Amino acid sequence: MTVTQSEPVTSGGAATGGLPTKVRDCGTAPPHPRPAGRDKYTISEVAEHTGLSAHTLRWYERIGLMPHVDRTHTGQRRFTNRDLDWLSLVTKLRLTGMPVADMVRYAELVREGESTFAEREQLLTAHREDVRQRIAELRSTLDVLDYKIDIYADARRASERF
Repeated sequence: MTVTQSEPVTSGGAATGGLPTKVRDCGTAPPHPRPAGRDKYTISEVAEHTGLSAHTLRWYERIGLMPHVDRTHTGQRRFTNRDLDWLSLVTKLRLTGMPVADMVRYAELVREGESTFAEREQLLTAHREDVRQRIAELRSTLDVLDYKIDIYADARRASERF
């Protein structure tokens, strides 16, 4: 699969960030499986599926993080499976601590098309380094916690012997 197969080059639809399905979904099942044969969801269905509030979904759309979402003749949003894929990526980026401004920039680059591959790679590479540094800090912190837990466990076992 090439990146362009899952990323539109126009602003007319959602993008998945160019990830193969297995990577995009990270091997985890969605909290609520998508109904088979459906590709149109209300904002409340998307909120339930993603765990994001309707307010957050509207905000994502307003700030440009969410591409254009189709609407019914009455103005109600209708999200597609591609929108859900995009939201899955956005949720994972947010979980890694990526600033919203960087996520919006990434979304803009995706909408601009293939000419931005290098810039997208650079943005994600820099963020990956930040994530790796935070993981190292967390591992160090975990080592301290393990050390302290071992001290208390040893002390408790010693007191139980008497």
